[in-house]
Amino acid sequence: IVREEMDATGAQELLMPGVQPAELWQQSKRWEEYGPELLRLTDRHDRKFCLGPTHEEIITDLARRDIRSYKQLPVNFYQIQTKFRDEIRPRFGVMRAREFLMKDAYSFHLDPASLEDTYQKMHDAYSRIFTRTGLTFRAVRADAGNIGGSTNHEFHVIAESGEDHIAYSDSGDYASNVETAEASPPLRKRDAPSTAMQRVDTPSQHTIEDVSNFLGVRVGQCVKTLVVAASNGGLIALVLRGDHTLNAIKAQKLEQIAQPLRFADEKEIRTALGCGTGSIGPIGIELPLVVDHSAAVLSDFICGANKDGCHLTGANWGRDTGEPETADIRNVVSGDPDPKGDGTLAIARGIEVGHIFQLGTKYSEAMGANCLNQKGQAVTLHMGCYGIGISRVVAAAIEQHNDERGIIWPTPIAPFQVAIAPINMHKSERLREAIERLYASLCDAGLEVLLDDRKERPGVIFADLELMGIPHRLALGDRGLDKGTIEYRARNSDQTEEIPITDLVDFIQAKISSWEPVS
Repeated sequence: IVREEMDATGAQELLMPGVQPAELWQQSKRWEEYGPELLRLTDRHDRKFCLGPTHEEIITDLARRDIRSYKQLPVNFYQIQTKFRDEIRPRFGVMRAREFLMKDAYSFHLDPASLEDTYQKMHDAYSRIFTRTGLTFRAVRADAGNIGGSTNHEFHVIAESGEDHIAYSDSGDYASNVETAEASPPLRKRDAPSTAMQRVDTPSQHTIEDVSNFLGVRVGQCVKTLVVAASNGGLIALVLRGDHTLNAIKAQKLEQIAQPLRFADEKEIRTALGCGTGSIGPIGIELPLVVDHSAAVLSDFICGANKDGCHLTGANWGRDTGEPETADIRNVVSGDPDPKGDGTLAIARGIEVGHIFQLGTKYSEAMGANCLNQKGQAVTLHMGCYGIGISRVVAAAIEQHNDERGIIWPTPIAPFQVAIAPINMHKSERLREAIERLYASLCDAGLEVLLDDRKERPGVIFADLELMGIPHRLALGDRGLDKGTIEYRARNSDQTEEIPITDLVDFIQAKISSWEPVS
């Protein structure tokens, strides 16, 4: 499926080396930046290499050697190959393995407009791939991570066991990874203060939940203040509503915040503020503040008093402290407004199976990948990259399609389309001959068939085939042979049918051709 759709876009398949020389990664600056997931090694001549987690450097080296003119562009290369990433916590079988099978593609362009065109073609191709494989999925905007680039989309299979959280509109087309989903500023204005600010003792209350329970108020009426490292070498305070969580990716994109985001430790906080983490608040704090939009519209809120064991009630922006600088620094939650104005957001779990990027000139500029344009001038190539976790698609399909008896494979990606379960074939020579003729006729019709010829009881064979999830099961014994019928059951059904053996091939072909993915 992947090959067909990639070839249909005009992409060319090749195979790149799995062991990559360090000097290419040093040119792109990723030898130092990629981190411990890059498994580094040294050969007998003390030359440094790595096991390829991705192939931007290799393909850029290929392009700078072979692409000389704009007449060779645009071009898109892909491969299906083993990757290795030294994951800190490999888990869930092939869902997050250190070694995995991946389809990665890389395109080269003369200008951003050409890149945008191929990017859209790849977006459409990925949508067709995941539709054809029978998966319920969403394409969402996401963070580029250490691959880099500007525009990028992740493709997520919706499943309760997913590691990622996806925010999507309940009535529009907006969808984004929660890491990058926009939390729109509240439309309502802040209410005027209605009570005086007071300091109350909270000697044993250290969390937002403790304080809200102690004072009998909603968690959302409290604010929490987090202290992180600032880009100027000092500290800065981030303020959120008590029922919201900080989005580290959004926060560290603010120019005032040090990258990567680092929380201040207890010693730093006590030195700067004279209190512990459970008592920090924005009123009277001697640190610069960035307040989330939702926290900035609260009035009469509860916060830490910057004194151990004390909190403030009835605190207000503008009256008790200056008007705050605001920004979007939180994770969206279910019920937030759609940033496009088309309803509200819902949150679902997803398994990332594909990711596409507009890399721009990140790698081509660093590695000197140029070509001559129509005027004979040297210009830097623009790049895109596009990945699908082939082995992860398999795991994601299982997570999305199963029941208490085992896997329910979508027909297009089932390891076998049809399973034959003979009933006591080892006791009947004529049944064996009939089964083998039936197996041969199905194979000759171009079907992928599994014949379970083990000497097991029918119940064991049926249970194993349900566990394996083959979409279509056929059972035949001596009695059915006498009647000229065979028992058929679909894996996603509890109903059995008796089909004339003479009609079987046409019947199964019709079942397979009529299969449609669940919307």
